[in-house]
Amino acid sequence: MALAGTSKVVLGCVAFGIFWVLAVFPTVPFMPVGRTAGSLLGAMLMVLFRVISPEDAYAAIDLPIIGLLFGTMVVSIFLERADMFKYLGNLLSWKSRGSKDLLFRVCIVSAIASALFTNDTCCVVLTEFILKVARQNNLPPQPFLLALATSSNIGSAATPIGNPQNLVIAVESGISFGQFLLGVFPAMIVGVLTNAAILLCYFWRYLSVEKDQEGGQPAGPEVVADDEVTSHRFTPARMSHVSSLNPDDMDCVSEPIIRSNSVSTSVNENLRSRSVNSEADIQLAIKSLRASSMSHEMVEVSTVTDRREEGASSRKFTRTASQQRSVIIEDSPPSPDINGENEKEAEVAEKRWRVFVWKTAVYLITLGMLIALLMGLNMSWTAITAALVLLALDFTDAQACLEKVSYSLLIFFCGMFITVDGFNKTGIPNTLWELVEPYSRIDSAKGVALLAVVILILSNVASNVPTVLLLGTRVAASASAISHDSERKAWLILAWVSTVAGNLTLLGSAANLIVCEQARRAQFFGYNLSFWSHLRFGVPSTIVVTAIGLLIVTSY
Repeated sequence: MALAGTSKVVLGCVAFGIFWVLAVFPTVPFMPVGRTAGSLLGAMLMVLFRVISPEDAYAAIDLPIIGLLFGTMVVSIFLERADMFKYLGNLLSWKSRGSKDLLFRVCIVSAIASALFTNDTCCVVLTEFILKVARQNNLPPQPFLLALATSSNIGSAATPIGNPQNLVIAVESGISFGQFLLGVFPAMIVGVLTNAAILLCYFWRYLSVEKDQEGGQPAGPEVVADDEVTSHRFTPARMSHVSSLNPDDMDCVSEPIIRSNSVSTSVNENLRSRSVNSEADIQLAIKSLRASSMSHEMVEVSTVTDRREEGASSRKFTRTASQQRSVIIEDSPPSPDINGENEKEAEVAEKRWRVFVWKTAVYLITLGMLIALLMGLNMSWTAITAALVLLALDFTDAQACLEKVSYSLLIFFCGMFITVDGFNKTGIPNTLWELVEPYSRIDSAKGVALLAVVILILSNVASNVPTVLLLGTRVAASASAISHDSERKAWLILAWVSTVAGNLTLLGSAANLIVCEQARRAQFFGYNLSFWSHLRFGVPSTIVVTAIGLLIVTSY
């Protein structure tokens, strides 16, 4: 394809340049509108500049990819509600044998979870838990955060649903789920193990530091989980200054003294007096009450010893029979309602059973979706069907669940499809590829190496998904001239390199940025993962893992 007209090339480059700047640097000072708005702006400019027609713009949106993204998002939301990621987090710390064992577990668990539930979802739900475990064990968070980010990227390369660029490759190439898995999964396993080994070598000295050689206690402040903080809070309104008193004394002080209306003033004064010191005075008061009011039956209700006074004198208070009964009813503990408790226990048991059945249904539907994908059924409609079945079995309004879907990502993809298609119509990508294509054929080791370098650089400059959209059909067409198997191998090479390339820099993958932001904003145990700290580890790890993986993928 030759270059288009000069005006079309210039305007198309301007529109694509604006899209690229806002996609890679979403908070630039002159236009901090974010990636989604930047994608729509690039698409709009392509149409306004007449680089692409409105009809071609609509046709550029790949609906199967949008449907597959939507379906996997809904399934991931239900898996999170069903505590799948909570169980994965608990697996990290279950019977852990030390810091190195914990680091290895983070690599394996995050890789497998990313292959099944996308790398972005895995990083969102596991970052804070990993930070908590590292802080509570007085371990440096950096190696564990790097393990999560890099292993999630490597693990997501194994399946078409692991990351967005794999979704594009699976739909564009027509490679089935099973073929994709067989082609990349061995490279993923070796890559994760290699990445874990590099992490252990790089951070061996930091992971070998004991908590405290003397007492075994962490040197820093103790980290308390959110639920633990909540459970130890107290309400000042419930505190009472009389709580330090003896319970018997408190009962006596708190009870009102009831007196009969017919009692004489002198007797009332005797009863109200708090200075009655002898048994004789109390007996005299009782006789006076009985003589003056025969209609009221008086009984002795209590005798309390005042331990705070030095005489240890005893006091007695009297009440009528009706008053005594009321006091007994008020002060006596409530009788247990056996029927009510049984009903509550039955209700709790029923709720637990319903939750168990619901979680089991979610896991079985997800497993059925994976089996259907392995059988080669249409990936987009399989994911959408699983999502709709989960929504139907939830028996509640689906609005709350659907609100958690990242519609901004779906809109970003729509705008990106239009922008990249418009940039392709300028003829620039095809012209550049014609210069590189003779030297990047996959039938030679040098060609594979050059192709990998091109993909690696473009994935970090233009992001991995636009790179796949720009190079995918060109790489496949070049490989198809060799053989049909070479075409499939070219797609798998593109999937592997474009995904692992995200580990090169902090900006190379959305999963990296998610880990960085989640760690920085974490409550109680926040940590700032800097660009340079990621780069120092990312460069050697990406080069080694990419090279080893290419050897395995090309031999498939």
